[in-house]
Amino acid sequence: MKNSFGKIVDINELAQYFHNGMSIMFGGFGGIGTPPSLINFILQLNIGDLTLIGNDTGFPDIGIGRLVTAKRATKLVVSHIGSNPNAGKQMTDGEIDIEFSPQGILMERIRAGGSGIKGFLSDIGVDHEAVRLSKQAVMVDGEHFLLETALTADISVVYAQYADEFGNLIYDKSARNTNPIVATAGDITIVEAENIVPLGELHPEEIITPGVFVDYIVQSEGVNWKWVWEQTLDKK
Repeated sequence: MKNSFGKIVDINELAQYFHNGMSIMFGGFGGIGTPPSLINFILQLNIGDLTLIGNDTGFPDIGIGRLVTAKRATKLVVSHIGSNPNAGKQMTDGEIDIEFSPQGILMERIRAGGSGIKGFLSDIGVDHEAVRLSKQAVMVDGEHFLLETALTADISVVYAQYADEFGNLIYDKSARNTNPIVATAGDITIVEAENIVPLGELHPEEIITPGVFVDYIVQSEGVNWKWVWEQTLDKK
């Protein structure tokens, strides 16, 4: 595979971009679509004090949950943690700060970050005092709204079924989930791809994420998504 755009790299070349105290945004839903080789790599780097931003905390030994279980994170921005008891225990023990966002609001905050928008207005939670006190209130045309701030990260990590050498991406069915949005919102976006193909091999109408959002591409070491899904069901 030629590397005309300099985006296809050995995973070890990426170590320079990871450090203690950084923010990492991740694609995936309950572990499905979270890049396993990149998660392994981050674990091996032995960095900590991380802020992790994504849909959920996976499971204790699946997806982003492996970083949570290893206590590498000190803050999470997620929609729920119910599938990972380790996250709940760390929260109650005061070891981790968790910012909850309703799933739709969370994805819109990430989309806003990727679009260069600082925030948006929503009426969700405006009638609940606890929510209202934690956010800035704004009145528009006599109606009350809450300001939802955009989310970005130092690095976004995503998983794709196909990537060409420029970084145009195609996802595999439900493993697409939050990856296309997350891919837009990192200062650096790293893709772990099952298959890396030459430019022109992907049909333009099938491309979901344009390569302009992608900085680096690494070859996946492989994952049995059927096994991950079965483990997910077993743990419910």
